[in-house]
Amino acid sequence: MARTKKVGPAGRFGVRYGKRIRERFIDVHKVRRSACPNCLNPGLKRISTGIWKCKKCGLKFAGKAYKPS
Repeated sequence: MARTKKVGPAGRFGVRYGKRIRERFIDVHKVRRSACPNCLNPGLKRISTGIWKCKKCGLKFAGKAYKPS
């Protein structure tokens, strides 16, 4: 398994797909773990483009395509 200390969640891709795409993946993945505006629980799920749902309280809200804010 690849070392994931520097690359974080993109370590599962190894050396594939190129550095920039893996960096974009890291940015999107870190932002996805932001907190819900209602219950402040870090458990958001992207339903479709710009629509986010909290796993805990069930709040649905609109945001950006890859960022819940």
